[in-house]
Amino acid sequence: MVSFDNTEVAFSGKSDKDLKRSYWLFRLIGNPMLVNVGSGMTKFALAIHFPIKGMIKATIFKQFVGGETIEECGKTVEALGKFGIGTILDYSVEGKESENDFEHCKAETIATINRAANDVHIPFCVFKVTGLARFALLEKLSAGAALTAEEQQEWQRVENRVDEISKTAHDRNKPLFIDAEESWIQQAIDNLADAMMAKYNAPRAIVYNTFQLYRKDRLDFLEKSFEKAQQGNYHLGAKLVRGAYMEKERKRAADMNYPSPIQDTKADTDRDYDLAIRFCVGHNDRIALCAGTHNEASSRLLVQLMQEKNVSAGNPYIYFSQLLGMSDHISFNLSNAGYNVAKYVPYGPVKEVLPYLIRRAQENTSVKGQTGRELSLIIKEKERRRKK
Repeated sequence: MVSFDNTEVAFSGKSDKDLKRSYWLFRLIGNPMLVNVGSGMTKFALAIHFPIKGMIKATIFKQFVGGETIEECGKTVEALGKFGIGTILDYSVEGKESENDFEHCKAETIATINRAANDVHIPFCVFKVTGLARFALLEKLSAGAALTAEEQQEWQRVENRVDEISKTAHDRNKPLFIDAEESWIQQAIDNLADAMMAKYNAPRAIVYNTFQLYRKDRLDFLEKSFEKAQQGNYHLGAKLVRGAYMEKERKRAADMNYPSPIQDTKADTDRDYDLAIRFCVGHNDRIALCAGTHNEASSRLLVQLMQEKNVSAGNPYIYFSQLLGMSDHISFNLSNAGYNVAKYVPYGPVKEVLPYLIRRAQENTSVKGQTGRELSLIIKEKERRRKK
């Protein structure tokens, strides 16, 4: 069984200077008050053009982001590739609402696919549908409301963008993740993902939908998605995650007085996530799986199931994935043992990527034990190097 305790392997890609920067960064973002105050001050400083961009790029940006452009990510792609770890280039600009912005996001996503073509170090590409469509339009569609004639034309443009991206991925033979988002816009995203899988996932999975197992209904939805794929004679692409919008989801449900879609306990989420892994590995001949997780137990389970079912570590239809700058003890130790691993590598202009960076800082603060675990591993490796 793979061990996640080997810090020499986990931090083999980090110099002493890198390790020191990571140590101080996780020390800082372990303080919730500091994160909340610092996030507000950083936004304000950038808004008034106060010169802090260099400081951000040298610290939190360097930890969690590949660069400001696809080209700038080249060093990260190469650095990870040396250790057998793939890169998933993720254009992480959020909150745009104009047609020009949507067209730009489409072009940028296609550029990542073209960059990834014929590069073994970039096994997947990814996009968010909110980068290509207005949030309110997705919300209206997901609620089943009728669209005006103008909105129907707008939605046709969204479908065309998603299809153009998916077709490029198919033509380039490069698998593509469609990220999951808030529950109240997810139905429209699922419909797009299903349509693209039906169109492009034979004879192999190119398009992957993302299943957030912190939702009470997603294990059932995964099983139904597989049934639909079987009936349509295409492969299901499934990226499994726990989820990223828990506090927002629960607050909206409380404010609008409807039952929260989020699992009642973390144990419930863990149970469904692991059941989803079992389901996907059990149908490995028809489901391509990417387990996006920072959870050691779920990662061990997937390794164990692969061994039990004689699925090779390098099977191209099973991948593990973590975010850049986090859980290197899982990523590097799995890769070192021969398993397929890819890191999400966000990129974009500093100011535009700031919402993503703030979420990462807040996630490390709110997820119980995440920062403490990262810190303890860094301290262990610093001590090991000191004794050498």
